[in-house]
Amino acid sequence: MMSFDLKPAAWLVLLLAWLPMQAQATAEESQGADAAGPQELVRETARQVLGEVLERKEELKESPQEIYRLVEKHVLPGFDFEYMAKLVLGKHWRHANEEEQQAFTEGFRELLVRTYATALLNYSGQDIEYPEFKIQGDEEKVSVPTRVFASEGAQPIPINYSLHRKDGEWKVYDVTIEGVSLVLNYRSSFASHIRQHQISGLIERINEKNRTGQ
Repeated sequence: MMSFDLKPAAWLVLLLAWLPMQAQATAEESQGADAAGPQELVRETARQVLGEVLERKEELKESPQEIYRLVEKHVLPGFDFEYMAKLVLGKHWRHANEEEQQAFTEGFRELLVRTYATALLNYSGQDIEYPEFKIQGDEEKVSVPTRVFASEGAQPIPINYSLHRKDGEWKVYDVTIEGVSLVLNYRSSFASHIRQHQISGLIERINEKNRTGQ
């Protein structure tokens, strides 16, 4: 098992709500602990990025590399992939050597980029709601709530973002959809593979999936 086992709609809404998170770190740096500023910037960033997807959908479908560039530019700077990799591997991180840790982090990052860049092309105007959120000045970890309306008439899907302070900026390290953690889900999947094939086998499998796009 090598995938994040959620229904397709959840894959999509996870991506949609991921998009604005780069704004979280930028706004927090400039406005301190005031949560109103970051939340407004999140909305504006989401509007700009998702609007660009709608305007350029046909072009992006014909040129996949452009969608990867969009994700690289607007999504990835807001994530702490090294910390995510540590959490995903859990106890196995300590048993991996430095080369394996770096290789896993890079492969895991590429896996997420490829997965969500592809899903981004399915965006068709779904709404994202940002409930009231406040940050205490001395907090080092926070959970930012959002709700995504995946289809008309359906109940909104709650998506929470776990962030921590790193080098003075807020970085995302986990995403929880309807109570299901991305980190814990991947940890369970990867642990099963490690038991059978060791960490080196897991890295090889991830790299293979990245090469083939399967």
